[in-house]
Amino acid sequence: MDQQVIQTAKELSIQVIRQAGQIAKEKFDDIADIQAKDEFGDVVTEVDHLAEGIILEQIQAVFPDHQIHSEEAGVIGSENDWLWLIDPLDGTNNFAIGLPVFSVSITLMYKKHPVLGVVYEPLTDRLFVSVAGEGTYCNDKPVHVKNSPNFLRGNIGWIQGHKVQNDPKAVQLRQFIDIRFKRMMRLWAPTLQWCMLAKGDLDGIVLYNSEGDDLYSGILMVKEAGGVVLDFDGNPFDGMSNEPYMIACHPDHQEQMLQLVREGLSLKAGG
Repeated sequence: MDQQVIQTAKELSIQVIRQAGQIAKEKFDDIADIQAKDEFGDVVTEVDHLAEGIILEQIQAVFPDHQIHSEEAGVIGSENDWLWLIDPLDGTNNFAIGLPVFSVSITLMYKKHPVLGVVYEPLTDRLFVSVAGEGTYCNDKPVHVKNSPNFLRGNIGWIQGHKVQNDPKAVQLRQFIDIRFKRMMRLWAPTLQWCMLAKGDLDGIVLYNSEGDDLYSGILMVKEAGGVVLDFDGNPFDGMSNEPYMIACHPDHQEQMLQLVREGLSLKAGG
């Protein structure tokens, strides 16, 4: 793995993510075009395309041989060891209804493992940067997952894929987890929940089959901030998955979280 590639990618990502975020900030609450994206109620706006164009143009100019997978443009280039994952506006539905909860996410993968994650929250000017082996930073300050002394009084993030929104098992588990913590948070901007966990503002995350271009930057953020990311069987989540099911938290809470997930999934309907 070429560290110079990662360093150049980091500098480039920070530059272009701020430019894309500035577009989102300027257009917020003043959107001219909103279109339905799929049968699950997702939408796409002009900002998704404008921000994406800024990012793609500059990455392709510097790394023409790298493959890119972007939320709106799809797959660009041939498969190789280096893969960029771009979500130009994570939280588009929030953005479209005037809810100021959205971000821009850029991830660089090497052999299907995240090595660079950059997430920018334009309205708060929070820039999260994580490089494999180097920790996670918010506006240049190191951040760490929180070890809460009273875990069950904490705040848990729930992330769920659109396609399994009404899955009975998902509904059952979501309700089971919800009533056992102080608060369950569903932002519909997953990268921000991952960053909140990395920063110590959330105590854990339960993710139910939600794969996308916004996933792996967040996973890297949490791991590099001292957290664990495990599948529902308790195995370290590594590489990529088309249908991920996982928990993330401080290592001291992993068994408690896994046990809660197992209990929630084992309930009989109506139990």
